Amino acid sequence: MGKAKQNKAEEKKAEEKEIIEKEKWNREQMIEEGKISLTENKENHHIQLITIIGEIEGHDVLGSNVKSTKYEHILPTLAAIEDTKEIDGVLILLNTMGGDVEAGLAIAEMIASLSKPTVSLVLGGSHSIGVPIAVSSDYSFIVPTGTMVIHPVRLSGLVIGAQPTYDYFKQMQNRITHFISKHSKISKDHVEDLMMKTGVLTKDVGTILVGKEAVKEGIIDSVGGISQAIAKLHEMIGNRG
Repeated sequence: MGKAKQNKAEEKKAEEKEIIEKEKWNREQMIEEGKISLTENKENHHIQLITIIGEIEGHDVLGSNVKSTKYEHILPTLAAIEDTKEIDGVLILLNTMGGDVEAGLAIAEMIASLSKPTVSLVLGGSHSIGVPIAVSSDYSFIVPTGTMVIHPVRLSGLVIGAQPTYDYFKQMQNRITHFISKHSKISKDHVEDLMMKTGVLTKDVGTILVGKEAVKEGIIDSVGGISQAIAKLHEMIGNRG
């Protein structure tokens, strides 16, 4: 009898240790890579939370004082989500100014190719290459004050003013507009119209869409916040069976 009690005590201690280690791991993941697992809910669904914040970092390393999302962190996480049975769905929170086009499209393509339900929520903003990431999920939300900036592709640094450069710009822009139109309700031509619209932005061509305007244009599915986004994801997971 004493041995049975001892075994139970050891099992309880092991469970408590596992919980503590899991919480510690979640905290570290949240601090380092902006991701956390949400498991304590009445539906008993395991949701992976991923944040896309600041500037999306590509091949060039940004300064230590710049808030950034590193694609080399996000891509392995998405691959692991697809390959594990423990995760039922993914919630993506976005507040990004955009950044590296290739890295942003890589993240968007990975999210779009996941077989598990995905929901995105645009908070402060999802600008530039953040637009394809926002629409890459199965369902998208934007808060009433959230913004989306749609503008032509730009390159920083020295640019050679030759025809191949312009062709490259056009090709890259076509990739972005095609992806957005494929994963939302807006046409490719209308995306290009919004990109080239003048008089909206003070320093550049393009268009700013705020909250319900993004929904009206067919880019985002609904206006809503975190409660609506989580509820929708639980609904999608439940319908998936």
